[in-house]
Amino acid sequence: MKKIITAVALCCAAMMAFAGCGEKDDRTSNSLDVLKDKYGFQWTDTSKPILNETGAKEISFHVYSSKNASAKDYNDMDIMQTLFEQTNVYVDWENVSESIYGQQKVPKLGNHNGIDAIYHAGLTSNEILKYGVDRGALLAISDYLEYMPNFKKILDSRSDIKKQITSIDGKIYSLPRIEEMGLLQNPNLLFINKTWAEKAVNEGKVDLGGQEIKDGLELTASQMENLLTYFKNNDMNGNGAKDERPLNFVWNNWQGNQCDLYGMFGLNDNLEHRVIKDGKVVYTVLDDAFKDATQYLHNWVANGLIDAVSFEQSQDNFLANGKSNPDEKYGAFYWWESETVVSDPSNYVCCKPLKGPNGGQTVCVSNNPEISMGEVIFFKDTPNVEVLLAYFDRYYMPEISAQINYGPIGIAFEEERDANGKLVAKDPPAGKTTDELRLENAPLGICYLSDDAWENTVEMEPRAKLRVERLEKYARPYVPSTVTPVPNLQFTKEELDVLARYQTTIDNYLRENILKWLRNGLDDATWASHKERAVTNAVGIGEVQKVYQAAYDRYVKEN
Repeated sequence: MKKIITAVALCCAAMMAFAGCGEKDDRTSNSLDVLKDKYGFQWTDTSKPILNETGAKEISFHVYSSKNASAKDYNDMDIMQTLFEQTNVYVDWENVSESIYGQQKVPKLGNHNGIDAIYHAGLTSNEILKYGVDRGALLAISDYLEYMPNFKKILDSRSDIKKQITSIDGKIYSLPRIEEMGLLQNPNLLFINKTWAEKAVNEGKVDLGGQEIKDGLELTASQMENLLTYFKNNDMNGNGAKDERPLNFVWNNWQGNQCDLYGMFGLNDNLEHRVIKDGKVVYTVLDDAFKDATQYLHNWVANGLIDAVSFEQSQDNFLANGKSNPDEKYGAFYWWESETVVSDPSNYVCCKPLKGPNGGQTVCVSNNPEISMGEVIFFKDTPNVEVLLAYFDRYYMPEISAQINYGPIGIAFEEERDANGKLVAKDPPAGKTTDELRLENAPLGICYLSDDAWENTVEMEPRAKLRVERLEKYARPYVPSTVTPVPNLQFTKEELDVLARYQTTIDNYLRENILKWLRNGLDDATWASHKERAVTNAVGIGEVQKVYQAAYDRYVKEN
């Protein structure tokens, strides 16, 4: 069967290449009646092909996409072969590197000759407004939902998803990626070296109030400070070198960052320093508690309790340093799991959030969405676009979503399902990790993996299940019900102009100053000056806060 598919693919690819080289696309856009009568087009029964054999030979599409350097060409991926067998819709993929796509994205949006859709498009709200609403170059997918029964079902049952991907004019111009595990909202967990902590307690240097040092350990800021001081001043790994690193994180990283330290002062901070609290968009960097927390943490930095490298290292450096030496170096660190960071994860326990001097105890609430808009866009003049939409609609079927996200049955999953009818992950071949196997064989991109999929179609990866379990115990109970992340919001052109005017200035201002305050300290006069200046037009937090509040108010009002 795959030889036949390959022959068809070569023929179609040649036609598509020819079409792409000319000044215009000469392919025929058939009426719906012709698509049905001649090419057998049907979309309602998702267990059957979308086109007949004639359609498989005579209709094709050209999709442009970036891909990870480790991934196979999408034309050669087994899941793409499977989709052709199931749908009879031939897609010729043009893959480019992620860096090349970054350079070609805007030119392709402006001149898409020969391209029907862009996968991994990564369009921002501003770009969707520009190319969809203003210029009319993008297809309004919401006008064609009858051809997308799976996607329509998602929108009908999940108003929150619909609101986050609907543009300001009430239309949808891109397909989203939806992978909901409940992980991204809380990107940090605190781990501490069990052996080192036990030694400090046994020598009478630190009093933990009789607590057993195990998962769920609850430490006050004072106890943590005493432990970190002990780790710093003693040869904990016994190698004769002063190479112990008391507390580690990766500054401003998407996970394993510094934000949870501010939870000691009751702040649900994140990298944007912006959350929803009691229905209002608030900036943590305007709260006096932020000043107190920064000055408190400055003392840890000045005394070497926070490893200075934390502010400079990359994620890769952080992970490599955790496992690069048989002598343990990390006394404590923030990450999702110890298993990824250190050679002996059993020697680290997962802690509850630190309890601050005034009793504050909460965690970071990240604005990283599990609903990613802008993943796939279609051009308005794409011939036979109903067929292509019906094809991509299959990606939202649970079994297909699992293979798009993790890899195909036979490679990433066993051919046989378990007793509950779920897909069973295969062990990777010798010499290859699960991540490497996934990156090679899964295109990623659009999918719908939510509660129903995890319950009925596919098991979460063991690592993801462990993260969820720990977050349920040691993170989520410490987030007030009145605090939520900022969802994907849709902005007007005028609002986007305000964001474009100020956001870079705000990001640079906060990054530079917070780092300076942590290293040098933050006195009352400097803080008062910051609060006054930050909300003025010189920095712009006040104007941006208004924009986000207006967009959030619209989001809440929409049914």
